Order: sequence, then C-alpha cells, then structure tokens
Amino acid sequence: MAIYKQSGNKLIVIKERKIDLEKTIQNLVEQNIDELCGLSFISSEFPLNNLRIDTLAFDEELKSFVVIEYKKDRSISVIDQGYAYLALLLNNKADFVLEYNEKCKKNLRKDNIDWSQSKVLFIASSFTKYQQEAIGFQDLPIELWEAKKYDNDLVSLNQIRASEKSESIKTIAKNQDVERVSREIKQYSVEDHIKPTWTKAKELFNEFSQRVLELDPRFEIHPVKYYIGFNIENKVIFNIKIRSSKLLVELYRVKPEDLKDPEKRTRYRKNSFEYYNKHVTQFDIDNEEDIDYAILLVKQVYKKFTE
Repeated sequence: MAIYKQSGNKLIVIKERKIDLEKTIQNLVEQNIDELCGLSFISSEFPLNNLRIDTLAFDEELKSFVVIEYKKDRSISVIDQGYAYLALLLNNKADFVLEYNEKCKKNLRKDNIDWSQSKVLFIASSFTKYQQEAIGFQDLPIELWEAKKYDNDLVSLNQIRASEKSESIKTIAKNQDVERVSREIKQYSVEDHIKPTWTKAKELFNEFSQRVLELDPRFEIHPVKYYIGFNIENKVIFNIKIRSSKLLVELYRVKPEDLKDPEKRTRYRKNSFEYYNKHVTQFDIDNEEDIDYAILLVKQVYKKFTE
C-alpha cells in the first residue's frame, strides 16, 4: 500500500527504500521493543543447541518468552522454523530463565513463567503468499510482521493477519516439534473465557465489545490466558474478565482519581503497579445499563492513550 505526503491539495508518494534487516531493523526493534511490541528486551544473538535466536524478549504482562527472528530466506517454512524455536524453548527452560536473570539482573523462577503463552515473531521486508497463507490456523503461536523503510527516515512495522483461521494446526502437522509444542502452548479465544451456561455474561460482552470497536477501528480483541485484552497498536488499553453473570473491566495506566467518575463506581486494583508495572482501575458491568457508564470510562483511557 502506497504512503503519501500531503502538500497543499497535492499528494506526493513517499518512496519505499531497500532495507537491510540484519543491520537496520534488528537494531531498531531491539532498541524500541517496548514501543513497537510491548515487550522487554533480553538479549541479541542468543545461541543454544546449534541454533541462534536473533532477539530474545519477554512479555512482562503475560510472563512469557517471545522469540524474534528476522527472516532473510523466503523459501524456508515459517511453520517448521517457528516450531523448531518453540521446541528449543520448551526443552531448555532453565537456559532461558538463566539468560533472562543474567541479562535483566532479576531473579525470575521457572515456575513464575507462563510457558503456555510463548510465541515466535518473524519480521521481514516481505513474505511470500505461501508464507502468509501458512499462518491461517486457529492455534498458531507464530506471527508475521512486515518492516518497511521509506524516504525521510520513516519506518513501519505491521502485523500480517490471515484472512481466515478455521482449522487447527494439529490436524495437518504431524511432526514431533508441533506435537510437543501443542501439548504445552495454547492460543486462546473468546470462547475459552465463556462457559456455555453464562448466557447473560456473553450477551453483555457482545454488546460492550461492539460499542468499543465502534470507537476506533484500530481496536483489536486479543484473548490471552487470564483475560480478553482490547489492544491498539499491540498495547492493551483495557481488559475484560468474564464472570458467570457480569464483566470485570480493568482500565490500564489510570487510577480512579484520574477519571471522571461522577458516581464513584471505580476502584483501584491493589498493588497493580508493583505486580504489572502499571496502574489498573476496575469497574463492574452487571447489566446493560452499566455499559454506557463503562464506555464513558473507556473513552477517557482511550483518549489518554491516543493523544
């Protein structure tokens, strides 16, 4: 997709430039990994068992490792390579924990990590049609990201999404790496958070989520193990935890006193900054009438994030 610069009433094409992934994009990603991916950088060129991980990162929110590879060979299968790295991770957990503790100067224990939400990110200037179609599975812990460089030092990093995800990777892939990884790593869906008997909660979630998506087309619903995140540009703005007959909304990076809350219905999540490195404010949606109030609160957090 072409990018233009406006000059009066005229549009001028911003030309794309050839990009050296290893020397340029890897450095940019590693030095700006929190802003680009919401991750913490651990190490570069991490060698283990005859494999070398380009960038090793950690998701502090999910407490899980993320492997980032900068793809140069367009002929290699992203599925095979991705599962090889995930199998390496799961078979050598102690080595990854040691690398994290040594490089980050922390004391993380193996039991504190959620290995089930580990994933691999491939970053390239472009992917083949075959590689793009290969990620069309419901439970694939692999993501593709395209990096582009333009005139005037402009850089973009955009995730490639499959047009449809209908089949499980386990139904077609029968190698040891896929089977080993699939037993331990899980990709979550909205349905995983709603029991069949939670009819009221499902109706509240459907109505509320539709109202949120109408605020900004960039909002994405991103289910993980313990909550359903509502993200913009790979950062969680707020999350939803579904209970049997209500929704628990958790608003990120704000305290109750930061919000216009005329009915004083929000509450601060105790120790949220210590646990998650961000303030979290909670609000309950018990019925349809609460949705309007929740949207009032969400709009304020959304405005703080986008301004």
